[in-house]
Amino acid sequence: MRTLLTMAAAVSMFAGSAAADVKVAYLDTLSGPFGAIGENGLTTFQLVAEQINAAGGIKGEKLEIKAYDNGGTPEGTLLQMQKAIDGGARFVMIANGSALAAALVDGVNKYNARNPGNEVLYLNWGASAPELTNENCSFWHFRFAPHSGMAVNALTDFVKNRTDIKKVYLIGQDYVFGRSVLEAAVEQLKVKRPDVEIVGKEYHPVGKVKDFTPYVQKIITSGADAVLTGNWGQDMVLLVKAAADSGAKMPFLTVFGGSRGTIAALGQAAVGKLLFVNEGNNNMDVPKDQSDLVAEYKKRFPEYDYLYHRNRTTLEMLKLAIEKAGSSKALPVAKALEGLTYNDPYGPVTMRASDHQLQLNQYVSVVAEGVKVTSDGTPYGWKLVEGGEVPMAAGEMETTCKMKRPN
Repeated sequence: MRTLLTMAAAVSMFAGSAAADVKVAYLDTLSGPFGAIGENGLTTFQLVAEQINAAGGIKGEKLEIKAYDNGGTPEGTLLQMQKAIDGGARFVMIANGSALAAALVDGVNKYNARNPGNEVLYLNWGASAPELTNENCSFWHFRFAPHSGMAVNALTDFVKNRTDIKKVYLIGQDYVFGRSVLEAAVEQLKVKRPDVEIVGKEYHPVGKVKDFTPYVQKIITSGADAVLTGNWGQDMVLLVKAAADSGAKMPFLTVFGGSRGTIAALGQAAVGKLLFVNEGNNNMDVPKDQSDLVAEYKKRFPEYDYLYHRNRTTLEMLKLAIEKAGSSKALPVAKALEGLTYNDPYGPVTMRASDHQLQLNQYVSVVAEGVKVTSDGTPYGWKLVEGGEVPMAAGEMETTCKMKRPN
């Protein structure tokens, strides 16, 4: 694993000697069992920021991504938020852990109430609990990735068209995001495939299970034709590893099957069996600047895959919003983000003003052989499944958000 020391050197390389004018604080988990995901996201943001700066920055100002390790706790997140604000950051980001994201939303709301005219904006690049853009929505929070209900909508669309899948087992992490995935799957399958039997629905502790074999044995015994899970990070890798070791043959329909180590854990058994939904994959036809970005990332950070296409979306939309607002202060940027459309390499996206949830195309992909861009240090990579595109309009879901805007 790339060490934080080495990453710090990479930061310096990206930042160059120029003083940063637009400071974005990356408050994610950079240590412990989910640290690799944080590093993967951070390095992606850094490379995109480097390219924005090389192209002139944002109205001539440089963009800096500075990392703060939150230690995977709400307390650590709020402590690092304050450090970042004291260091001049007016934009903060976190993705890994919806409980941490909820703490950050609350922290940002309270800080902004105490500091009118000097507010902070939370750019959420992946914390997926639907509540964050529904009943707990905030004017100061914008999500640049689909929430779990939207992602599950794409996966259940896949099940809808697979008549050979008649029994589904649901397994997830026991916290707000994991529960939201499984509840969405139950509700959506009931509508789209009422004939499908849910033969198991089980939660497990987050980051605590070292051997998923007992869980996999229950899955096999259930007779499931497919497994649907929102697991991510170590919990994703160890789940499919136990499945491979136990000889399980059913497909795994995942929200985060691209987590580092997942394909490697399955090896050839992943081909045709491991699926995940994302905003794109590295083997889709995209403009050259995007394929060049993917290649450059792999060259700089060979231990990781370019997985988080949303990170470029986040920074490009921040850039557009600052240019539109003519200011890098949080309030005018927030107003400029509302309703903003960006021509993403994977299709146009729009930041819905009513709840600050990005509307975007989603794609269901499966591990395949013979692809151009391989993943996870294996000969295999992601390939779009037939009919796997879920257009933005088809994936849009209603919101219960009652947005309270500042005067």
